[in-house]
Amino acid sequence: MAAVVADTHAAVWYLLNAKSLSFNAQRAMDEAVAAGDAVYVSSISLVEVVYLVEKGKLPTVVLDRLTNALSQPDSGFVIAPLNLSVALAVLQISRETTALDLGLRLVTRDSKISKTGVETVW
Repeated sequence: MAAVVADTHAAVWYLLNAKSLSFNAQRAMDEAVAAGDAVYVSSISLVEVVYLVEKGKLPTVVLDRLTNALSQPDSGFVIAPLNLSVALAVLQISRETTALDLGLRLVTRDSKISKTGVETVW
């Protein structure tokens, strides 16, 4: 299974084709899409993007591309809902709880997360 969970900045950089996204992160997400597997984006990431656009920290195009990708079945992007197990896991570990809940690798540059035992790609 090539599916991955992308944290907020990884999803945004992927959709913007930003050079900030590492080669390994780009490849992991490309492989998931090519295999017909999902690139999961936590619903919290969507809320975060809405907030950042509203505050002027991100351009509106970021929200447009993210919502478009989540709306298109062939994009590979799938919203991962905030459920009880994810919400309760926040007490133990922060942003990577969706990846833990789904049992998937997390695409992130956050080095603190990789030290928690969650399998990361960057």
